[in-house]
Amino acid sequence: MSDTADPDSYADESDAGEGTAVGRQWVTPAETRLASRAHWDGAADDYQAEHGGFLGDADFIWCPEGLREVEVGLLGDVHGLQVLEVGGGAGQCGRWLVSQGAAVVTFDISAGQLRHGAELNARTGVSVSLVQADAEAFPFASNAFDLVFTSFGAIGFVQDSAALMREAARVLRPGGRWVFSWSHPLRWAFPDDGSEAGLTVSQSYFDRTPYVETGADGIPNYVEHHRTFGDRVREITAAGLVLTDVIEPEWPDDPHHPEWAPNWSALRGRLIPGTAIWVTEKPRGKSAVHRT
Repeated sequence: MSDTADPDSYADESDAGEGTAVGRQWVTPAETRLASRAHWDGAADDYQAEHGGFLGDADFIWCPEGLREVEVGLLGDVHGLQVLEVGGGAGQCGRWLVSQGAAVVTFDISAGQLRHGAELNARTGVSVSLVQADAEAFPFASNAFDLVFTSFGAIGFVQDSAALMREAARVLRPGGRWVFSWSHPLRWAFPDDGSEAGLTVSQSYFDRTPYVETGADGIPNYVEHHRTFGDRVREITAAGLVLTDVIEPEWPDDPHHPEWAPNWSALRGRLIPGTAIWVTEKPRGKSAVHRT
């Protein structure tokens, strides 16, 4: 990726391949969907090999800063609850919730990531239900889950994140929580570089043109979308949800904490926020938000 590129989700760690064009351009929802599926099917093996040790087979880590659900309890007591994990990859977070007494369905657009999830189910003996699905149209009934969450899954990899928020609200039971982590919106303005070069604003925070990597065939093979802090608040409230908290984890004071090259580093993480974790609730008595 070029120094002016921005994809700061810790889900994407590979450099753009040889022959790949990197830049900003508008793409359709279908192009976004196909690019996400192809990218994660192709990257699943390398991603799990590189980051599986940090993520754990059945652990719940919210972000590259290493914040664990067992430490912060953003989902509360999950025992006996029906939980949906959105864009869950191999389901590591969901598997930890199963160990805490929850029943968990994990869905992802990538068959490659779900294949790793099936392998982890078998290896650990702790199983989540695995479903392949699109995050803009959940294949689940309204009011079906007590909790919905994602740890760096799907949010920036869909063209219409407002639709994703509506879907989360729709399948959530009144009184339930929708909690999600993603790259802090501020990082969009900075280069994708963990060194000092990544500390200078290089583009407009307000530019919502997607970051796109395009192969030699001219077809997008990686797409990431940006929303400002205000955009995200409006998406949440328009879905009928109440925003109760935003957590901005600080980089840990631990010299051995792993850095997620090339864009996540102690140098940058101690100066600007890397992650935002949004905690929302569906008001009690609120009817399901239906698709429009």
